[in-house]
Amino acid sequence: MSTSQQNAPYHHGDLRNALLEAALVILEREGEAGLGLRDLARAVGVSPAAPYRHFDSRAALLEALAVTGFQRFTRAMEDVAEANPPDMLPVMGKTYVLFALRNAALFRLMFSPQLKRDNRPGLRMAADAAFATLRHVSGGDTSNGRVTALAAWARVHGLAVLLLDGQIALQAGEDIEALISEIIDRH
Repeated sequence: MSTSQQNAPYHHGDLRNALLEAALVILEREGEAGLGLRDLARAVGVSPAAPYRHFDSRAALLEALAVTGFQRFTRAMEDVAEANPPDMLPVMGKTYVLFALRNAALFRLMFSPQLKRDNRPGLRMAADAAFATLRHVSGGDTSNGRVTALAAWARVHGLAVLLLDGQIALQAGEDIEALISEIIDRH
């Protein structure tokens, strides 16, 4: 990167979101280890101090990324709910697993044990909103709705992690989306 580009003033108007978008790219390309506030500043073309106006630490950046992930994930779940397919829960499950596969590093960060939700109210709220959507769709208004939602979540989360970790080998020519649907449709 040229020095003039690095020292160019930032004119975008929404530095926080630009930093988050750049961080998402770095996260998917290099993983969490590749994320540093100074490197992020360089990638966006701002001074090394600029990101600190929005994130007081690397941990704050990671939390903001996880919140962004949960917000995007919740929107995907809400889109399924609004489409109101005949078999809502399996469609939502497939959407869950595909989100994980298409956003692997972000998904892992969202559920990382290092981000303790109890100590981070914004992250807790974002995660709870995602779960509330699943709970609503799975009959969460009933007395056993929470357990039903947890069972559905455990099933799709387990499948997503198994696929991400390469524990489920695809056979030659096998369609991953068809396999996901077949697994989720089995009760």
